[in-house]
Amino acid sequence: MSESSGISHRRGRPLRRALIAVLSTLGLAAAVATAATLPANASAPPPPSGWTQVFLDDFNGAAGSGVNTATWQYDIGTSYPGGPPNWGTGEVETMTSSTSNVSLDGNGNLRITPRRDAAGNWTSGRIETHRTDFQPPSGGKLRVESRIQMPNVTGAAAKGYWPAFWMLGAPYRGNYQNWPSVGELDIMENVQGLNTAWAAMHCGTNPGGPCNETSGIGGSTPCTGTTCQAGFHTYSMEWDRSTSVEEIRFYVDGANFHTVRANQVDATTWANATNHGFFIILNVAMGGGFPAAFGGGPDSGTQPGHPMVVDYVQVLQSSGGGTTPPPSGNRDAYSAIQAESYDAQSGLSTETTSDTGGGQNIGWLANGDWALYRGVNFGSTAATQFRARVASGAASGVSGLVEVRLDSRTSAPIGSFALGNTGGWQSWRTVPANISSVTGTHDVYLTFTSGQPADFVNVNWFDFAH
Repeated sequence: MSESSGISHRRGRPLRRALIAVLSTLGLAAAVATAATLPANASAPPPPSGWTQVFLDDFNGAAGSGVNTATWQYDIGTSYPGGPPNWGTGEVETMTSSTSNVSLDGNGNLRITPRRDAAGNWTSGRIETHRTDFQPPSGGKLRVESRIQMPNVTGAAAKGYWPAFWMLGAPYRGNYQNWPSVGELDIMENVQGLNTAWAAMHCGTNPGGPCNETSGIGGSTPCTGTTCQAGFHTYSMEWDRSTSVEEIRFYVDGANFHTVRANQVDATTWANATNHGFFIILNVAMGGGFPAAFGGGPDSGTQPGHPMVVDYVQVLQSSGGGTTPPPSGNRDAYSAIQAESYDAQSGLSTETTSDTGGGQNIGWLANGDWALYRGVNFGSTAATQFRARVASGAASGVSGLVEVRLDSRTSAPIGSFALGNTGGWQSWRTVPANISSVTGTHDVYLTFTSGQPADFVNVNWFDFAH
């Protein structure tokens, strides 16, 4: 959320939703899912086996008191000293340490509340940890999580609201000019009272660069059960150095909806963004680049006084090494695999589909884009065919390949088909392709290759056949 718009998009189209995927660490998933259903004044759940708690604030204290200043520091005004104005994002509020903006509620929660005075000026709150050393040990993992209810306001009354739970690389503190190379991890962002949580990693150079700035490498998901605004949900990030390729995974209520891997960018960019500690930030901004992408605000219809309510912030660490567990076989190769149920991706967005069955499709796919589907079980009888439900509104002369790869997105394709215009971006057809014989359980990558940079395909679902 620092000097970016905070929105994850591609070619001007916002990334809207990612379907929930399975958490890799089942014990941790259970703990987080339990945390999401706890009462509003619950304590943080105990660390699962193999994890150690290295930071906790349960926000216990007298109603109306401020945060513990031994743990947190207030960000005051409209910028860091000497840093970019309006916190680098164009937001319009002035941050204060006043308990009218930042206070405990006496029931184990922190409230960060935007206010507007009679002259129309906005104030709000932004706090960050004194500690700047949060990072996983070599070969281990770090998990940063918070149980949060977003400001309970929607529609026109929510215009301009921008709550966030995020982290900045330690080298930013005191410099304030080296973003995004020093890294930013947005664990939860939300705007305009939408029932959507966004997550992103920022890195590299701005604008553009290997991390698609100012957008970053991002994904999003809806809150399920209760909306993000109507109830508490647990938002978390797991930074994993135990895998063969380092990963940063983002979760809502224990469900992994977005993953960034080290091999998505060059080694120097990744090292500059991750080879140091991070500090944690909680804030509610008003206005700025991210709300502007969804209609702007705040305006005269925006209602002040709706707080982001934070139950706890917890950091866990695991020193356990080991490699990524083998695929669990949780997907059936011979049933339709919904394209939006990816476990990781690069370059795609999702949208509502008009195809039979409804739901969403992945789209705006172009050369170099890809999506990963873990644990696809082909069984003992070899699959020899791949089918995908696709559509294209590509311009005349624009086409490309839809490819299937196993276990690595750089392995040779086991099959592919070419696609050009089908009559429109929602004009769907099922296209088959022969593939090399496959048995057992594999991670499946859909990759997209074209001789032109333009988008050439949308995908709704795919499956395999004998």
